[in-house]
Amino acid sequence: MKLKICIFINKLCTKILKLCKRNGSVYPGFIIYDVLKQKKILEHVKYPKYIIAVTGSSGKGSTVDLIHKVLTDNGYDVCYNKNGSNGVLAAVTLILNNCNLKGEFTHDVLLLECDERHLKLIFGQNKMTHLVITNITRDQPARNGHPDIVFEDIKKAIGEKTTLIINADDPEVNSLAYSHENKCITFGILKTKDSYSKSNLVVDYAYCPFCHKKLVYDYYHYGHLGKYLCPNCHFNRGNVSYEASEVELDKEKMKINGQDITLNKDVLYAAYYTVAAYALLATLGIEEEKILKTINNQHYETKRGKTLTFDNRKLTMLETKNENNLSYYQSIKYIQNQIGKKTIILGFDNVSRRYQFNDLSWLWDVEFELLNHKSIDKIFIIGRFRYDIMTRLEFAHIEKEKIVLIEDINNLLEEVKTISIGDIYTMVCFDMTTNILHLLKEYENHENN
Repeated sequence: MKLKICIFINKLCTKILKLCKRNGSVYPGFIIYDVLKQKKILEHVKYPKYIIAVTGSSGKGSTVDLIHKVLTDNGYDVCYNKNGSNGVLAAVTLILNNCNLKGEFTHDVLLLECDERHLKLIFGQNKMTHLVITNITRDQPARNGHPDIVFEDIKKAIGEKTTLIINADDPEVNSLAYSHENKCITFGILKTKDSYSKSNLVVDYAYCPFCHKKLVYDYYHYGHLGKYLCPNCHFNRGNVSYEASEVELDKEKMKINGQDITLNKDVLYAAYYTVAAYALLATLGIEEEKILKTINNQHYETKRGKTLTFDNRKLTMLETKNENNLSYYQSIKYIQNQIGKKTIILGFDNVSRRYQFNDLSWLWDVEFELLNHKSIDKIFIIGRFRYDIMTRLEFAHIEKEKIVLIEDINNLLEEVKTISIGDIYTMVCFDMTTNILHLLKEYENHENN
């Protein structure tokens, strides 16, 4: 009876919010979870055969998008959090909205992108049939502290019956392959032409997770992801179940276990989310040719890298995650590798959507020095923290004539159009992406009138 009442309230609240033209992805869950104190309500739901969660510091949203696309193409009725809300309140809202009043989940598959710290709150143990872990890096340090804290929270949600699909290139994540008693599938990427033998950055995991001796790397992809070995206890990357090789980002192609794969973006994180999704789908028993058909022959969108046009110039929106230096690193490397002159839009209004205090120490972990590149024409700095970003760029010795401080964001597009050249890249967080899209729509309407 309690579950039936909670489902009814959740559905009613969602419907009212939709009528008020509100998103409604979190608030109904807040009513159930926090106001009514029903923190164990999801334990009473009758779940389908497949309960798949994807978590990690980065890449989980794109991985979920691709998994959803392949499963849907193969006839599965999949429910997933398309809007990206990945905390426990959003999960409560989504799951209860997709149950009948008997508490039965009404789809074949529940597929969730899950916040690393909220995973244990959403499922507890022995609920997930499959868990994909993309990576664990220094992310939202003011909230998460050390990555080890995040890793321990993830482990609390892993039950004996859960099948793990984990990134072997991440030593901390890969340690689960040595301890998990149920099925553990690994994925990774072999050395590419962009891999490097010596890290220029402070890595998050420099030491063996078992004996705590310093790891020796054969190569790095970025951060602490790469091929490693502990010279003391011989912990290493091991034999990888699904391995990407012959990665050619400029040609947007690679191989997975010998099969030709087309990437939908020329960035390394696209290779990672593709091989992660491939590993999960193959583990579910989807035929190889059916996985390849969707990946190689159809266009599928992901949350990062949408391409638009402004002022007859290509505009690429790189949604770059605040408080995550590796997310910025990948965006900067992507921009650096593109041909021709480039204009960059950089900035944010909110450090985090989860808390109010504004820790900016992570800006000094971002390798903004890579923006010292002759192909970059202008860097427009926007948002509430524009002076902090400008100071960081000055310490990175970016040429002052390249930096343009925008005091009023409403003037951004006109300034970009007037004083810059080349393709445009927005390197901003999610909230600012919405603001820029609104400005683009207003500009287009003005031009058409």
